[in-house]
Amino acid sequence: MTSADSANGERKRILTGVRPTGALHLGHYVGALENWIRLQKEYECFFLIADYQVSDYADDFDRVRESVWEVALDWLAVGLDPQGSHFTIESLVPEHAELTTWLGWWTPLGMLERNPTLKSEMADLAARGSVPVAFFNYPLMQVSNILMPKAHLVPVGEDQLPHIEMTREIARRFNRKFDRDVFPEPEGLVGRVARLVGTDGDAKMSKSRNNAIFLKDDEDTVNQKVRSMFTDPTRLRATDPGHVEGNPVFIYHDAFNPDVDEVNDLKERYLVGKVGDVEVKQKLAKALNNFLEPIRERRRYFEAHMDEVRDALATGSAYSREVAQATMADVREAMQTNYVG
Repeated sequence: MTSADSANGERKRILTGVRPTGALHLGHYVGALENWIRLQKEYECFFLIADYQVSDYADDFDRVRESVWEVALDWLAVGLDPQGSHFTIESLVPEHAELTTWLGWWTPLGMLERNPTLKSEMADLAARGSVPVAFFNYPLMQVSNILMPKAHLVPVGEDQLPHIEMTREIARRFNRKFDRDVFPEPEGLVGRVARLVGTDGDAKMSKSRNNAIFLKDDEDTVNQKVRSMFTDPTRLRATDPGHVEGNPVFIYHDAFNPDVDEVNDLKERYLVGKVGDVEVKQKLAKALNNFLEPIRERRRYFEAHMDEVRDALATGSAYSREVAQATMADVREAMQTNYVG
């Protein structure tokens, strides 16, 4: 039995996903997608497009619909395989909403309010003037997403680890309440680069902060974004010694440039003022474009074969609903809510 096998010999399950708010970027790749590509060969993977959880985009619903396709295209482009995993649109599995309703009975509001991601996003929404009622529910909806396929492992960004602990606590509460082991307690798995800084040096790459390099960006766009990247603000001339630690350009080199000798040479020269930002950025742009070109090529293929994208979403969502119906049968049996047989 391997670590990817459960006690009964079946493959363990993974649930992970994204909210459909736009195309995916390099931060998504190193923080999540890279792990997913590897793990899909070992585990039964459920990849979720969480379209119930974008109520903060209620005024721009066209963007949500378009982003469902953007996310699916990016998944296929990076090499996620719908033949061996399950691409799932959340709203096509309404059992997620049912489980969220039941779990809400035993989840204190304070537990949700302690979620650091929710706090940050609530502040952003409040600044815009209104917070939809549905928004308060989405952390609990994420718990339901994880528990629905009885996932054992959840690949996440570093900022989502508190949410995994909340999921474990809610699973324990339910199991204790009804004296049944209905839900396993999932573990979180953080990617190789826990958090990729934005091109502007901000703590996190983000679509909304306009500091992202997208997986679908063409060569010219990548070159332009790299040229404008934040580096070492204390370095006024190429001959000035520079800082490598915390420098976004070198963070990206470490993450995406496979030529370790080149990266080390650049770092050594940068530290003593023997290489300028222009050369360092040119070599980064080349490394990024070499990394992205196979992804762009696969994306072009699927953009020309959208029927394959639709089939992947339809098949995966249908299977996920079968799994969800089985889970909800276990939930109702534990709660003894099969009132009419």
